Amino acid sequence: MFDSSILLVFIPTFFFVSITPGMCMTLAMTLGMSVGIRRTMWMMIGELIGVSLVATAAVIGVASLMLNYPDVFLAFKWIGGAYLVYIGVNMCRSKGKMSASTGQQTNIKRSALFYQGFITAIANPKGWGFMVSLLPPFINANYDLAPQLLVLLSVIICTEFISMMAYATGGKSLRLFLNRGDNIKWMNIIAGCLMILVGIWLVLS
Repeated sequence: MFDSSILLVFIPTFFFVSITPGMCMTLAMTLGMSVGIRRTMWMMIGELIGVSLVATAAVIGVASLMLNYPDVFLAFKWIGGAYLVYIGVNMCRSKGKMSASTGQQTNIKRSALFYQGFITAIANPKGWGFMVSLLPPFINANYDLAPQLLVLLSVIICTEFISMMAYATGGKSLRLFLNRGDNIKWMNIIAGCLMILVGIWLVLS
């Protein structure tokens, strides 16, 4: 059972939060620019799994464990942030597998894209704070927890996917605009700087 009136409020609320620029959306736009939408979807899968885990943890109270062991959370942030900065620097130098060239990049491993999305999602403290503060009020104590959580997760996954696809499409459009002659160098610099920004954002947030 699920209270439909709660769902009508939750859908626009989460969509508004999801579509606003953030770490995962910036990452989707950057990868859409450098590796294309189809390969960016591997990052999206990792991000959606990470967000689902964070949301589930927030509802069942596991988030409190993260607060009791901040060192583990901090390690995730630094490792994930350093990795993204490393990739961004290589992209700015037109080196590495994610740097754009005159052709579409296809040699980047799917697992690397997956883990980028997953780590960014679970190491985002703002994501944890949002889920902890937003989700519990939408849980009705009069109904079973499992069905309610399933409905909320379905909304979260669909909304996040639509938002990331929009950002990745924007990144691809920017690639088409810049993919002319020497502009490819500037595209690498723009994508690399955005990647570095996400990495620093992850560490400092």
